[in-house]
Order: sequence, then C-alpha cells, then structure tokens
Amino acid sequence: MAPERIRARYLIETPLDPAAVAEVMAGEQSCGTFTRVEGETDALRERARATVEAITELAPAETPSLPNALLERKGTRGPWRRALVDISFPAANIGANLPTLAATVSGNLYDLGEVTGLRLESLQLPAAYRTQFEMPRVGIAGTRRTTGVASGALVGTIIKPNVGLSASETAELVARLCAAGVDFIKDDEVCADPAHAPLAERVPAVMAVVRAHQERTGKHVMVAFNITDETDAMKRHADLVEREGGSCVMASLNWCGHSGMQTLRRHTGLALHGHRNGYGALSRHPLLGISFQAYQTLWRLAGVDHMHVHGLQGKFSQPDSEVIESARDCFTPLTDAADDRVMPAFSSGQWAGTVPATWAAIGSDDLLFMAGGGILAHPDGAAAGVTSIRQAWSAARAGTALEEAARSAPELARALAFFGKP
Repeated sequence: MAPERIRARYLIETPLDPAAVAEVMAGEQSCGTFTRVEGETDALRERARATVEAITELAPAETPSLPNALLERKGTRGPWRRALVDISFPAANIGANLPTLAATVSGNLYDLGEVTGLRLESLQLPAAYRTQFEMPRVGIAGTRRTTGVASGALVGTIIKPNVGLSASETAELVARLCAAGVDFIKDDEVCADPAHAPLAERVPAVMAVVRAHQERTGKHVMVAFNITDETDAMKRHADLVEREGGSCVMASLNWCGHSGMQTLRRHTGLALHGHRNGYGALSRHPLLGISFQAYQTLWRLAGVDHMHVHGLQGKFSQPDSEVIESARDCFTPLTDAADDRVMPAFSSGQWAGTVPATWAAIGSDDLLFMAGGGILAHPDGAAAGVTSIRQAWSAARAGTALEEAARSAPELARALAFFGKP
C-alpha cells in the first residue's frame, strides 16, 4: 500500500521558472533546504520529501503583487509568471498533529525569496488521516435537534450593543430575543469576559432567562457565549455554560489557535461556534494567504460545529461568490469516510431583503441566518424582525418575489420599507 499523502494546491507568482520554484517549495516544507546537506540520502528523500504533482501555468502579471527584497537586491525582473502548483506531503512527516500540518502546508512558504505572491488554494486529506482528528460533536443535525428546528433556516441574532451592557442588561435583552422567536443568539467577538459583564455573572443571568423561556414554551434557544481566552480559562468557561444548561460556546479561531480549539473540543460536548474574525488578513489579497477551503479544512480538524462565512450582499469586503463558495465548503465532507459537515453561519448586514439571494445561491436550509440590525432595528420591534426573515425565507423557497409576499406579510412589508430595497 502506498504511503498516505496530503495534497495542497498553491497559486504562485514568480519571475523564475515555476517548476524550479515548485521544487524549492517541496524541499523547504519537507526534508530539504537551499542546498543538499549531510544525511539527506536518496533513501531519506524517497521516504520523506514532498513531491511536485502538477504545475499549470497561468497568464503572467505585468508587475509583482508583493515586494521581495531578495529579488530586488539581485535586480531580478519580470515577467511575473503565475502558476497553480500541486504538492503532496507524506502524512508520516506530520502525524496526527494539527499545528504541524498547518506549518507544513503553509509555514515558511510565504517568506520564500523566489516568489512575489503565494496563496494556499486547497487542501485534500486521505480518509484514514482525517479520522485521527476531532469530529464535530454537534454539527448540523445536532444543532437542529437542540434548537428544535426540524426544517427551515435557523434564525439568529447578535447581542447589540457589542459591549457595554451589564450581565443583567444582557439577560434582559436575551429574554426579549427569546420571546421574539429567535433560534440562536451569539455574543459579539469583542465581548468575551469584560469587567462590566464577566462570564461568571453573564452566563448564569442569561441562562436563567433561557431556561425560563424553555419551561414556558418548550423551546431551547441556543446561546453562543464568547469564551475566547487562554486555554485553561476557556475550559472553565465551558464548564460554567454546561452547568447552567447552555448548549454552545464561541471562540475566535485565529487568536485561540488550533491547539486551543482542539483542547476545548476534547474537553466539552457543547457546540463549538467558530468565529473567523481576522480571516481577512489571511485572505483579502489574491496572491497571499489562504483560501477558505483550506482554512476551514484545518479548523474542522479541530472539531468545530459552526463556521462563519459572512453574508450575501453584506457589509464586508468579500464578493458574494466567495461567500457562496465558503458555504459550499462547509457542506462538503472532507473525505468520503464520515459526515463531518459543519453549519455555515451567515452574518454581516443580513436582513429579510438578503434572504432571496441566500436561498438562490445556497438552496439549503442548513444554515444559521444571523441578523443583528435586521432584527433589532426593525421598526416594529425584534419579534417583527424575526417574523420578517421567516416570511422572506418562505417566499424565497416558494419562488415568490418579496414585494408580492409582502402584500400579505406586514412585518416583511415594513422591513422592505424601512431597510430599503434588497
């Protein structure tokens, strides 16, 4: 049986021969360096060296995408050739080690002196290798079971104001949101354990109203408490949420790190809501960083249950095509060995008017549709905001234009009049 290999695809830009650069990349991220060294035998290279699997040259660029002091010192000039490079890495080099996997497929590649641009575009894993890592404990099906939402998108919102509310004020807002009919509520990424509303006070206060709502209605509203912190503190925070009857915690993935999220996943059975804030620094430049497909692959190995993808026609910089592709990545199992899909979370400027574009692009109810202002700023109140989104979702599924649906849906009509045309 052939040894297992992990395959990565890169987009590179270089004034040099892309094939030569690809060999440098393979050597740098496996057993090589800029020159052959003592002990680097042919047998060792055969066993441990990364392999260039394919090179597809693309149209060149007129100017370099990024500065490169080494090439500038050498006086190297264009044309600036671009290519897709596929490299496979022996899984045995890495083992079941998520931080080292990330270091192997990314790492020093971004600093190579041969390139003026490099981006990790995709990552494919062998099925047996994937099984060595964490799986989602809750995932799409578990999130539906917990919230009691058998069909339709889960309608959620975000605590606003982002920061400043006390624990009791936060609980009062959560009580109103529960009564308004939301399925999911999350903290903002900048509100974790602040002095004005520490988790030790906020979690019991919020969960008291969530439990009271569940006792009255039978409906459990999933609240994603932001427990972003150092690892031991996150474990303590998760334990508190679990003791209080909570079902979900949120963490800022990029700042907690792969190891922190793995530890948290192994510690708790709560749903892990993965917030990607900071991802723009890794992705906005088309010739630098990491695509969402590769990014979410690494975080899914840490066992997250939900992944943020931003929203269609939203307030952030991503084009709709990237949001759509990101959601489809979440819906795609990493291998054929198991169902490890995660629930995409749509947010950023979402309201009833962005529902049709979301349904048309995704064609699935298996998502969190989170609206902050779209619910809390509705002129008739939060309950009307939630209703307007559900009305828009029903209309989109039925193929009915929002303006037509609004004739018999006053909450939707008010949303369209207040927020403007979609």
